[in-house]
Amino acid sequence: MRSIRLEDGLHLAVEESGDSGGPAVVFANSLGTDMRLWDAVLPHLPAGLRLVRYDKRGHGLSAAPRAPYSMGSLVTDAERLLDTLGVKDCVFVGISIGGLIAQGLATKRLDLVRAVVLSNTATKIGTREMWQDRIDAVMAGGTASLSDSIMERWFSKGFRAKDDVDIWRRMVETTGVDGYAGCCAAIAGTDFHATTAALRLPALVIAGSEDGSTPPDLVRELADTIPGARYQLIHGAGHLPPVEMPEKFAALVSDFLRAVGHLPGTA
Repeated sequence: MRSIRLEDGLHLAVEESGDSGGPAVVFANSLGTDMRLWDAVLPHLPAGLRLVRYDKRGHGLSAAPRAPYSMGSLVTDAERLLDTLGVKDCVFVGISIGGLIAQGLATKRLDLVRAVVLSNTATKIGTREMWQDRIDAVMAGGTASLSDSIMERWFSKGFRAKDDVDIWRRMVETTGVDGYAGCCAAIAGTDFHATTAALRLPALVIAGSEDGSTPPDLVRELADTIPGARYQLIHGAGHLPPVEMPEKFAALVSDFLRAVGHLPGTA
């Protein structure tokens, strides 16, 4: 893992693995998580890929500017990071807010993104009022005050009964107030319906049947917005399929990479 300093001085934590000369796949995390979200997925992906993970601002080991943030800033962070790393023509995999970042980046820089995987996300998530209530709550009581309700929305009933859920609860609770509230503000101000409808690139859209944050019908609407997008429902998974069903998630991504010619020797 290393720290990348962007043009504006912001430091982002980045981890690269796999083949540095292979086709690039970039991963963007959900609200309240860090790059460890993908730990169980990466071993099941095809060999020969350049795998790039990063912590968005205010999360994990990246810098946490004072809230609020805009979605434009989060998209620009990703853009500057990929430019710094020399990444072109990647497949960008984004989950939840990471999926919003993916949509914004694909709209802005098609030279950077040749295809997207949009997991458990939408063109617009929730309402301004809902996100303002979330911001008010976290500013008053910290992220720990929200962790129980977040676990309920994120995970299926079966996964919540496992001890492993405590890891993800701690991840939320150790996310800084500025990072969490800042990204809430970014989501609150985002409606990508018009711009995402104009995208013309391969897209895989993934939903979880037990997702309490972005329900399957909402995710399906996103898939219907992008001409030619593939829609896959993972039965039994909640908002974070890479955690609950990493092998299934990896299989869907691998099949998509193969279909769009994004494997070594085919790109």
